[in-house]
Amino acid sequence: MRAVRCRGPRQETLLRMLENTLHHAERPDDLIIYAGLAKAARNHDALATTIRALQELDEDQTLVIQSGKPIGIFPSGPSAPLVLMATSNLIGRWATAEHFYELERRGLIMWGGYTAGDWQYIGSQGILQGTYQTLSAVADEHFGGSLAGRLVVTAGLGGMGGAQPLAAYMAGGVAICVEADPGRIARRIESGYLERATESLDEALAWADERLRAKAPASIGLLGNAAEALPAMRARGLVPDVVTDQTPAHDMRYYVPAGMTPGEAAELRASDPDELVRRALDSAAEHVRCMLDWQDAGAVVFEYGNNIRAQAASVGVDAFRIPIFMERYIRPLFCRGLGPFRWVAASGDPADIDVVDDIVTREFPDNPLAGRWVPLARKYVRQPEAPGLPARIGWLAHGERARLAVLVNEAVRRGDLRGPVAFTRDHLDAGGVSQPLRETENMPDGSDAISDWPLLNALLNAGSGADLVAIHAGGGGYAGYMQSAGVTAIADGATASTDRLSAVLTGDTGIGIMRYADAGYDTAADAVRQSGLRWFE
Repeated sequence: MRAVRCRGPRQETLLRMLENTLHHAERPDDLIIYAGLAKAARNHDALATTIRALQELDEDQTLVIQSGKPIGIFPSGPSAPLVLMATSNLIGRWATAEHFYELERRGLIMWGGYTAGDWQYIGSQGILQGTYQTLSAVADEHFGGSLAGRLVVTAGLGGMGGAQPLAAYMAGGVAICVEADPGRIARRIESGYLERATESLDEALAWADERLRAKAPASIGLLGNAAEALPAMRARGLVPDVVTDQTPAHDMRYYVPAGMTPGEAAELRASDPDELVRRALDSAAEHVRCMLDWQDAGAVVFEYGNNIRAQAASVGVDAFRIPIFMERYIRPLFCRGLGPFRWVAASGDPADIDVVDDIVTREFPDNPLAGRWVPLARKYVRQPEAPGLPARIGWLAHGERARLAVLVNEAVRRGDLRGPVAFTRDHLDAGGVSQPLRETENMPDGSDAISDWPLLNALLNAGSGADLVAIHAGGGGYAGYMQSAGVTAIADGATASTDRLSAVLTGDTGIGIMRYADAGYDTAADAVRQSGLRWFE
C-alpha cells in the first residue's frame, strides 16, 4: 500500500476514497465532481479539516460532517461508523432551488449529488454498467437482443453522461452523443469512453451510417448544442432507433441554452442567472419536443433521470409522455436487490481488482449481469492513475453482495490482496433513494414521495456498523426532488469485520427488497421470502 497517514486501515481507506473522488473532479479547483455543482467538500478549508480529522480519528470515534463541513469527532465505540454525514437536507417548505442557492452563497450548505459528497465516486465507470444494462434491456425488448445496426442519439458527456458512448458501444450500437463543451469531449476520448468527435453534423452522420451498414459499434461525439443538433437531425428526416439524454437539465443554471457557448453561459450565470434559466428552459423545451416527435415516429425514447421532462413540462410541453428509464427497464432488477454495487482497491494496485473480479466470476455463475459484464469491463474500462483508485462496478443482488464482501475480507486476511477493499454503491439502488420523478416514479401503491425508506436505510446501515453512512437531499435544481442514502463498508482483513460486512450488506439490500415488496411487487415479495429475513407482510 501507499504510505499510511491514519491511525487505522479503515480510516486510511476512507481518506483514499475522498482523494479518489477528487481525482475524478470536473472542476477540481471548485471541488465540483460532476453535474455542475455536486461537491466533495464545502470549501478548501473544510476539505483540509476533513483530511486532518481522518488522520486523527481513532477506531472508536465518529467524525460528523454537515454539508461538506466537518463538525466534530465524538466517542462512539468500535462498531460505530467512522464517518456520519448529512448533506443539503432542507425542511420541506424551504427545499427550493432559491433557498438552497441563498444558503450556498452564505457558505452554509452544499449539494453532494449522490456519490460525490460521500466520497464514493469512481468516475464514469460508476454509471457505465447501469447505462449498459439499460441499453441491453432496450435491445432485449425491442431489437432481438442486440443494438447492432441501431442508432442511439443522446446528449451530455459530463461525469454522468460520459458513460453513454462506451455503454452503447458495448451493447453493439452506434451512438451519436452531442456535447456543448469541447473539454468534456476531449476527456472522454482520452479516457477511452469515446472513439472520435467532430463539429460537423454531416460528418457525424456519415460516420454513423458507415458503421450502421456494417452492423459494427461506434461512439461518435458531436460538438454542438442538443437543442439545435437534435432538431437539425429531425429536419433531415432522421428517426433514431433509441433516444435519451444526460445533459445537466437537473438544474437550468447548468444547461447551456441554444446559441451560447459554455463560457457565455457561465458569464450569464454570474451576471443574470434568472435570464440564463429562462433561455435554458426555452432550449430544453425544444430539445424535449424533438424527443417527443421521434417517439411518435417510432423511436424508443426515455429520460435517463436528469429531470429534463419536468423542466420542459414547466413551460407547457407534454413531456411526461416520455417514460423514465428506471420504471421502464431497471425496477424489475431492484425488486431482487440487483443494483450498482462497487468495490474499490485501497492499495491502488489494479491487481487487487483482478482478484475480486475472479472471485465474482467464480462464485456467482448464475448472475448473468455479472457474468456478461466483468469480461467487458476488463476489456474496455481503464483504471485511473494515482491518486485515483482501481475500482469495479458489478450489479450483484441481495445476498450476493454480503457473500462477496466476506470472501474478499478473507482474501485480504490471507494476503491475496495488497490492501483493504471498500464496498459501496450508487444511491440509485433498491433501498437507497426516493425520487418521485426517477427511481420511485409510479410506484403501484402511490408511495413515490415517501422518503422514510432511504432514511431507514441509513439508520439500519449505521446500526449494523458501516464505516461511512450519508443522508443526502437535493440541491440547486434538485432541491425538493430527492432523498437518498449512501454507505461504505470496508474489508480490512480483520476477523471482526466479517460479521460487520455481512450485517451491513445484508441489511442494505434487504430493506430495499422489502421497500418494493411493501409497494406491491410480487417479484420483490418472493425475493424477501427467499432471503430468510423476517418480513411482516
